Amino acid sequence: MIRPIRTAALLVPAVLLSGCVSLGGKVPDSLLTLTPDAAVSAGTTISGDAAGALAVAEPEAAAKLSNTRVPVQVDATSVAYLKDAQWVDAPAKLFRNLLGETIRAKTGKLVIDNDDPALTPKRQLRGTLTEFGYDARSMQAVVTYDAVLDVNGQKVKTRRFSAQVPVATPEAGPVSAALNEAANKVAGDVAEWVG
Repeated sequence: MIRPIRTAALLVPAVLLSGCVSLGGKVPDSLLTLTPDAAVSAGTTISGDAAGALAVAEPEAAAKLSNTRVPVQVDATSVAYLKDAQWVDAPAKLFRNLLGETIRAKTGKLVIDNDDPALTPKRQLRGTLTEFGYDARSMQAVVTYDAVLDVNGQKVKTRRFSAQVPVATPEAGPVSAALNEAANKVAGDVAEWVG
């Protein structure tokens, strides 16, 4: 008699808790990602010493980009998020991967785009991703990256890179395609700049 009561006592909190806890919201039909226009072919070997490589750090990101949703700049002071649009990872991480791959493919140089503390290249590329979304006022996808190239703490240069791509319909598919195009344009410009 005591065993069924004890089992029921253990199950009641679990049942009550299941009504309060959500293991995630509605899952979108698909998740968005970035695809590099320039990529290194499988089997390609790029070698060199770590000191001479270029380290690409994950960019800092504006607060509106600190999640996996696509921001929409409604007006000068209002931001919303695009319905049914969600990135597979944080935009800053996706952009870092795209940037590293693009620089590697376009320059043929050794690029380290992970956080391996054992590798300490003298050349460091870091920056801030300030825009990575849809501007409803201009009907454009906008990507803006403020880059900082630091060579051994001795020589530092900065530059703002930005690209805008028109979007006919403010929906997940067209906006993500335009953001991918704009991100590739910025990554290509950065690759040319770092040489």
